[in-house]
Amino acid sequence: MRSEEEVNRAVTTYADTIRRVCFYHLKNQADTEDVFQNVFLKYMLHDGVFHDAEHEKAWLLRVAINDCKDFLKSFFRRNTVPMQAVMELEAEIPRDHQDVLEAVLALPKRYKDVIYLHYYEGYTANEIGQILGKKENTVYSLLSRGRGMLKKELGGEGIGE
Repeated sequence: MRSEEEVNRAVTTYADTIRRVCFYHLKNQADTEDVFQNVFLKYMLHDGVFHDAEHEKAWLLRVAINDCKDFLKSFFRRNTVPMQAVMELEAEIPRDHQDVLEAVLALPKRYKDVIYLHYYEGYTANEIGQILGKKENTVYSLLSRGRGMLKKELGGEGIGE
């Protein structure tokens, strides 16, 4: 089990990133907070050693993504009606970026994850491959296809350049 100082440092350092990833998957602030707490509880109980800060961040991202997937597959989630009116972060998104974000969120899951991690979190294809358990070339293919879908959807030139 990790010390309180270690957990507090991790929360301070990675809270914004983990919340964004959770909100991106769950699209609901309350569910985001639930999964966020689970991620850091797992971090606190995890006895593994991290090689460096990037390894620690990648581990937290992987846990967050997996917990979001598990939450979305849960009995509770499958047997309730989602609230469509939850867009609490809308005020923080500039209007000209909202169309792009909506298009990204509308992508099929396999493209949405790589596009989000690359453009919104700044990860390289190699790092995304490690986080998602995919080969680097697969990530490049998914990025390329995802950009093509966005270009077609948004009707723009220069997307991803």
